[in-house]
Amino acid sequence: MPEKEKLRIDKYLWAIRQFKTRTLASDACRAGRVKLNGNNIKPSHEVKVDEVYQVSKGPERKVVKVTGLLENRVDAKTAVLYYEDITPVEQTSAFQSMFHAPVLKRDRGTGRPTKRDRREIDDLLDGDKPSVAEEEE
Repeated sequence: MPEKEKLRIDKYLWAIRQFKTRTLASDACRAGRVKLNGNNIKPSHEVKVDEVYQVSKGPERKVVKVTGLLENRVDAKTAVLYYEDITPVEQTSAFQSMFHAPVLKRDRGTGRPTKRDRREIDDLLDGDKPSVAEEEE
């Protein structure tokens, strides 16, 4: 595969198969879901070898290190040669299974949650965090 010296981040993410289309990759950059050193980047950002990007797609978060520049989209086996997935194990989707997160389901037609319902939902979601009284002890 021919390598270029200048390559846009949206085209690179599409080429290594992180996004299905280049438009989705561009939209993710504009929405702030692609970061370099914690800073949002534009779709026209130039990719350089050994840079590390944080890519968010829905609940999935990936940390990708550039190992080579790839201009055109290729098959998945070849694409893996041009990046290194250095996502911490705790952030992988395999680690965060359905058993680790509570599933909230409301019956259809019940309307918006009341203030009391909202507090109960928040307590359920923050159940693993210690309360203020527990922290003071």
